[in-house]
Amino acid sequence: LQISQLCHLLKLWLSDRKKRQLQKKDVDIQRRIELIQDFEMPTVCTSIKVSRDGQFVLAAGTYKPRVRCYDTYQLSLKFERCLDSEGRFIHISSLVFLHCDRHVEFHAQHGHYYKTRIPKFGRDFSYHYPSCDLFFVGMSSEVYRLNLEQGRFLNSLQTDAVENNVCDINPVHHLFATGTSEGRVECWDPRTRNRVGVLDCALSSLTEGTEVHGLPSISALKFNGSLTMAVGTSTGQVLLYDLRSSRPLLVKDHFYNLPIKSLNFHDQLDLIVSADSKIIKIWNKDSGKLFSSIQPQTDINDVCMYPNSGMLFTANEDPKMNTFYIPALGPAPRWCSFLDSLTEELEESPESTVYDDYKFVTRKDLENLGLSHLVGSSLLRAYMHGFFMDIRLYHKVKTMANPFAYEEYRKDKIRQKIEESRTQRVNKLPKVNKELALKLMEEGDQEAELASRKKKGKDVPSILGDDRFKVMFENPDFQVDEQSEEFRLLNPIVSKVGQKRKKKLRLLAQQEADEEEEPEGRASSEEESSDDDKSWVEEVREQRRLLWQEGRDRRRLERKEADRNTVLQPQFYQIKAGEEFRSFGDMARKQKLQKASLEERLKLEENSGTVNTVDTAVGSKQLTFTLKKVRSEQQRKQQQAEREHHEERKKLRRSAGHLSSARGRGWGRGRGRGRGSVHY
Repeated sequence: LQISQLCHLLKLWLSDRKKRQLQKKDVDIQRRIELIQDFEMPTVCTSIKVSRDGQFVLAAGTYKPRVRCYDTYQLSLKFERCLDSEGRFIHISSLVFLHCDRHVEFHAQHGHYYKTRIPKFGRDFSYHYPSCDLFFVGMSSEVYRLNLEQGRFLNSLQTDAVENNVCDINPVHHLFATGTSEGRVECWDPRTRNRVGVLDCALSSLTEGTEVHGLPSISALKFNGSLTMAVGTSTGQVLLYDLRSSRPLLVKDHFYNLPIKSLNFHDQLDLIVSADSKIIKIWNKDSGKLFSSIQPQTDINDVCMYPNSGMLFTANEDPKMNTFYIPALGPAPRWCSFLDSLTEELEESPESTVYDDYKFVTRKDLENLGLSHLVGSSLLRAYMHGFFMDIRLYHKVKTMANPFAYEEYRKDKIRQKIEESRTQRVNKLPKVNKELALKLMEEGDQEAELASRKKKGKDVPSILGDDRFKVMFENPDFQVDEQSEEFRLLNPIVSKVGQKRKKKLRLLAQQEADEEEEPEGRASSEEESSDDDKSWVEEVREQRRLLWQEGRDRRRLERKEADRNTVLQPQFYQIKAGEEFRSFGDMARKQKLQKASLEERLKLEENSGTVNTVDTAVGSKQLTFTLKKVRSEQQRKQQQAEREHHEERKKLRRSAGHLSSARGRGWGRGRGRGRGSVHY
């Protein structure tokens, strides 16, 4: 005996040592919070309950079949008892276990107290406090009653069902309800032992668009208050009833086609916590809107809410029993009140979310990748209208489906590197929202100038340098559409400052285009790399040349398109009081003459010649002209003779000295210029 005790202690010491060594290596274990010590089962936990006062948590599991009681005030295991077979329990004045071999076992404080057997295999039972009766339902049409005060079985309740799966008793008026395998709920009055109503939940659970896989049976049942009852079906629907109506108030589908295993009400926020073997959903009982959802890594067997708090326990197909705390549901229990301050600290410090290493995919994405057969498996985590998938598995499958994905990825990386090198070499405007960036730069310069005048050495913060607004100048989805109606309503007047800013943007764009048109042979500081990176540099250079050609062709097309789409804007003219409107051409000519100087008006009259056109009010034109006299043949001959004589006199030399030569030059030039003006 002493040797066996020493061996047992040695095993405990070795297991504790292994746990400590594992905690030093695994970061996840170090960050884990263990509220209750040894809160686990050897293999699987099948059921979990909390006492009415909240002090004890009782869990049943295997293997070997056992029950464990944990004291929340001591945060440790209070006792552990082994059973003859798997059992489901309820906590009342003593412990009652319903075994899978039809036995009902009673336990007291010291241990096993009494054991009896029911005629058929049982599936669920409830305790009626006023009469001290235990109601057992199972693979029979009868509901067996065991009175604990008299210590004997009473007359059974005969139902119309072949089998009964679950049962519950209303805590207010003690109405007894049982859910059948045919999809009905029968309600009984324990005082008169008469049936008072039947609800056909199978037909009500079939909503529009749902596929019928079979007759849904009742798998969960729960009362709340005096009039509200929630019913869970084997096809994954939750029906919310008012006992005064035969139609459900709300039908909530889990979309897993799995039986609902647990139903709980959260009265503080009017929420319902429903669970199947895959997921726990928390939703509003009035609107059905989803509040939150929890999806453990293993299948769920049972869920229990801790009263008046935001904590819940789950029994899983795993040795570890999970504990979840949701601060939005309520405060932490008194025995672990430090969780409130801990969650506040976690909210302040940014932590990585659960799905950082997962990729969200839809059913269409799975069909494109050929993974539609994985729906429902443990590799996919359902969320809303899609699934979360391990990002490493996603990339592997995508590479197999599209072998050229890596080449596209590499080209995108090369393009990004080219853009980064350009931005580092020259401080240019961003590609997206250039006008907004230029406006912010101008405002920043003005604020910096004002700050320098006030002799303040603090730097003025800029949106362009803030990482929070970085995407607004990189992602084309954030481009400001100046032609939209919303922008025009917010900016009804386009000022001259905006026109100047657009002109400045055109000049900057032209400068950038000139800088991009550089010879290919000229090497930059980033292209000077080692021999190992020569292939990379050549590829980057080739991509840069292709990008430059694409940009040049795009700019040419944009210019042609802009020239093609240019539309002449209408011109408006103002008529002064007392003037008569004659025509638009006349008004424009008058306004032009009014703005012109005297010299320009004289030139216009000289250029107009002898013909003068005036627009009239009726739309016709009035033409005024002067006729020149027709010259005769004799006059033309005389003018020709005069020109020849003039040319002849120009060729003669004179000996009148410098005075006569100067006079001759001046007279000849003046006379020639005069004749030329008369002739022309």
